[in-house]
Amino acid sequence: MTSRLDPGNAEDEFHKEQKQASLGVLIVTAVDAEAEAVRRGLGGAAGFTVIAAGAGPAAAAAGTAAALAAGSYGCVVSAGIGGGFPGRAALGSLVVASELIFADLGAETPEGFRSAAELGFGRVEYPADSGRVQRLAAGLAAAGLAVSTGPVLTVSTATGSAVTAAALAARVPGAAAEAMEGCGVAAAAVARNLPVLEIRAISNPVGPRDRAAWRIGEALEALAAAGPILSEVLE
Repeated sequence: MTSRLDPGNAEDEFHKEQKQASLGVLIVTAVDAEAEAVRRGLGGAAGFTVIAAGAGPAAAAAGTAAALAAGSYGCVVSAGIGGGFPGRAALGSLVVASELIFADLGAETPEGFRSAAELGFGRVEYPADSGRVQRLAAGLAAAGLAVSTGPVLTVSTATGSAVTAAALAARVPGAAAEAMEGCGVAAAAVARNLPVLEIRAISNPVGPRDRAAWRIGEALEALAAAGPILSEVLE
């Protein structure tokens, strides 16, 4: 059996990644405005397919699964705008997920929330491909873009209160952002043994719902600005 420290194991991982790189990259957004921003940033780079699968984890999973069945891909990316946890991700900045976590998939009990994994109903955590995460975050920073890494939460109901924001932050220490599609995309990718990434441009703080504080246009511009780096890292 080959140990993790065996150079042969590292070589196998290198060749696996090279093979994946020779295939296409599927980028999944929720809505057309996000897809258009990503396409604008990619500038017509070859090998990238960008789709808008719909809002929420179910639509994201279904759309991703259909796209994967119809094409040949080596990597899948969930991309779009999202909410940033104060102190972790500022408005207009980018977050590259270290892991994708279904934060509200589970059950309420007298003792508090229990995840679906704790209840024995499947997984709620999907680690992002660490090598690509590091290279993507480094590339974005080198390009002068504000970027952080950390867990990105997938929720079915966008947070709109300080109470919920605090509960999520306590449930997943270090959470950087929340959105509604990442784990749906990840579930479809993992079913085909494909690596997954998630990148979010922050349009609003996670907390009390205040539309006046949203910066959707700024977030979409940040998402577009990430396109050239995505192209370089994932081509």
